[in-house]
Amino acid sequence: MSKLERPRNGKMIAGVCAGLAHRFGLPVFLVRVIFVISCVLPGPQVLLYILLWILLPKGR
Repeated sequence: MSKLERPRNGKMIAGVCAGLAHRFGLPVFLVRVIFVISCVLPGPQVLLYILLWILLPKGR
């Protein structure tokens, strides 16, 4: 498994979903779809995304 970091290439907004997908060996499309579907449910998904955007380092 790779480190948890936001990639410089292959990102759509901030690279959080792509970074999570690479870290856990999942397809990036699947992680993005799960995130979008989870936004319909109540909870702090958008705040968590912004927090990960701030905390995760950019890849090299």
